[in-house]
Amino acid sequence: MIIGFIGFGKVSRSLVGLLKSDDISFITSSENRSPKTVDNIEKSGIEVLDTFKDVACRSDILISATSPKNALGVAERYGKYAKGIYLDLNNVSPDTTLKINESVDNLVDGAIIGKIDSDNPILYLSGNDAAELLFLNDFIQTEMIGGDVGDASRLKLLRSAYTKALSALLIESAEIAKNNDLEDEFFEMLSLTEGDDFKEKSLSRINNTLKSSKRKSEELEEIIDYFDENELIMVRAALEKLSQYRP
Repeated sequence: MIIGFIGFGKVSRSLVGLLKSDDISFITSSENRSPKTVDNIEKSGIEVLDTFKDVACRSDILISATSPKNALGVAERYGKYAKGIYLDLNNVSPDTTLKINESVDNLVDGAIIGKIDSDNPILYLSGNDAAELLFLNDFIQTEMIGGDVGDASRLKLLRSAYTKALSALLIESAEIAKNNDLEDEFFEMLSLTEGDDFKEKSLSRINNTLKSSKRKSEELEEIIDYFDENELIMVRAALEKLSQYRP
């Protein structure tokens, strides 16, 4: 089985490490890639083809793991050459997933929940051909959540709504605690119910959220555009909060 990658960031690199089997080989292309990406490809040791069209034509499973803004363009450009499964792992809206489906014959909508380089990421799949990828359970926990393309994307949006709203509330509470010289006591009190490592995890979440506030704000805007705005009181509040930190 040949698995091809369009995009070779953390997701693709991690999958190469996870899907270790004598029956699986990997291909990609360095066509128009940055020097950093080319270096990552070389370090992975996988086969490199001249073009992504070549990758699409040869792959039994073609994985699109590029940036969200490029996901539709990639599908429109290379999806017609993919005769096997086209697995889209980009963080895009269900509306974009449906547009991708118009350019691809065998689309499977995928969502990785949890960090791909952690000990227990879960891959959720939806689409008519999703069952064909359940063999991935041999390497990474894989769940089929529905036959409709877009279900996995909707799940991603719902999870994103929860985690970003929670992060915004955490940032605000921690800031108020710090301004009142109660930061240590605040985290100590919450650790009684949330676990001993709550402070460490919280500070890491706050730091990561603030560093990527622009991207996270854009993701919240996408959530608001897709779902009924009247149902998203907390999400709209989170967007207002995180927008204060956008560069």
